[in-house]
Amino acid sequence: MTIEEYKAEIIEIRSEEEQTAFVQKYFFNGTPFVFRNRDDEYYDFSKRIADNFGIQYSDINIVGSSRFGFSPYKFTKFSYESDIDITICNEELFEHFFEIISNYTYRLRYREILLRRDQYLRYIKFIKYFSTGWMRPDLLPSNSPEFEELRKKWDDFFRAISYGKTEVGNYKVKAGLFKNQAYAEKYYKSSISQIQKTVKE
Repeated sequence: MTIEEYKAEIIEIRSEEEQTAFVQKYFFNGTPFVFRNRDDEYYDFSKRIADNFGIQYSDINIVGSSRFGFSPYKFTKFSYESDIDITICNEELFEHFFEIISNYTYRLRYREILLRRDQYLRYIKFIKYFSTGWMRPDLLPSNSPEFEELRKKWDDFFRAISYGKTEVGNYKVKAGLFKNQAYAEKYYKSSISQIQKTVKE
């Protein structure tokens, strides 16, 4: 799919049903651009991530410019400066992190933990994403040993599969965790109206 074909299709979307079909078809289906003509290596890469978290390879998906060959938002072409953006969709893994975050929130509530303003704003930003079913480790508060360990393990793993160390090639690999596929689809569907406005402009 070219940028112009993408724009032409997205401008024709009218209903929520059409939004769902578009997101499922183009954001989550098939082999991504970065793995074009390398289906087996895409499986190996996905399996590598899944095995690290003890989940299924089908819970792993590449999104963004590395899927399309261009940014689905800015329409800039995929390049060596681009990141490989991964979505992980798994309820058990999400619930594991939810328990840690819930315990932290209770400690905040009862003032067992005090946050500086910058830490509080970071926490609020994290919660805004988390409440949509998306856990972003890069936004976890920095004043908790549990979070520091969690984020370090997460960052260390994705650093270990970045920049030529795995099948994906010489790119930085980043990931976010969704509660399930439905929440991931909902997140990407929510951006379609804004993309349509950008295309019309």
